[in-house]
Amino acid sequence: MAEVMLDNNILIGDYAKPYIVAEINSSHNGSVDKAKEMIDKAKEINISCVKFQSWSANSLYSNDYYDKNPIQKRIVDKFALRENELLQLAKYAKSIGIDFSSTPYSNDEVDFLVDECKVPYIKVASQDINTLPFLEYIATKNKPIVLSTGMSSIEEIKQAVNLIESTRNYKIIILHCVSIYPTKIENVNLNNIVGLRELFPKYPIGFSDHTIGVDIAIASVALGCGLIEKHFTLDNKKMGMDNNMATEPKDFLRLINGCNEVYQAMGDKHRIITKEEYASRLKMRRSIVAKRDLKRGEILSLCDLDFKRPAEGISPDKIDEIVGFRIKSNIKAGYLINKKDIDIDKHI
Repeated sequence: MAEVMLDNNILIGDYAKPYIVAEINSSHNGSVDKAKEMIDKAKEINISCVKFQSWSANSLYSNDYYDKNPIQKRIVDKFALRENELLQLAKYAKSIGIDFSSTPYSNDEVDFLVDECKVPYIKVASQDINTLPFLEYIATKNKPIVLSTGMSSIEEIKQAVNLIESTRNYKIIILHCVSIYPTKIENVNLNNIVGLRELFPKYPIGFSDHTIGVDIAIASVALGCGLIEKHFTLDNKKMGMDNNMATEPKDFLRLINGCNEVYQAMGDKHRIITKEEYASRLKMRRSIVAKRDLKRGEILSLCDLDFKRPAEGISPDKIDEIVGFRIKSNIKAGYLINKKDIDIDKHI
């Protein structure tokens, strides 16, 4: 199976233990204290990584857009985290033992995440899968890349992967993603995970989930997703960018537990019978019993036999070893026929 090692020595792989990423986005509302509170809660419920957004008013929209939507610049400024704030959060996350990463929107933001925040991977937003110069710049950093594929055609995904590979960076994790917030169940297309794995067998396939609830993310683990990304908030009733479709801690804990349970349940493709199942055989499988009262010297025929629990006598699949043989002792109806009751020298 495909595997990629993050720069913190955590292995992401198909059908591996799920690495769960809490997408914080802007649910911190621009507050470092709120962001720290979210990191604390993420750590408490065993989220693997908190992921922020590194955009600013300058890196996110053009001036043309702001000229037409002047209030948007103030909103973006309000929700953005400055470099010193992101660095503070990166150090804080490290201090309490949870991974930190972010999604950059400019070359400078990439440099800052790599050089200052020391992130274990760079997340590429779906919007940038065709921003080829930017994608190439990220790839040249030779950091593991988590590539989200929302809004993208297969040809665009192939183009992006080929470009990253052209820089000799082969540390790519591809996320199936539908960039609708929230995504309706009928639009999720989880089988895209299977299709992406067939097209890109060298790289692990993960899932960036934008549905309401946790069931779809949990289901993706059964398809082998080793990295699950989900929007996280402390209170999804408050207004904010994508905050209303984000998942609160109680439900996020259900997601984590569900993903881990499915991972454990997947097991191995090779058939294994456990010791406990072998023990169940004795209780649940049947033995050959007399269907009627049998007398010594009679020759056993199929119509003389029945099959009942437990498996303490002759197994039904050994019936050919007793049919046509004489019995050496009387056996009452409903009782086990044992090998000692069969005269192996008296076969008819």
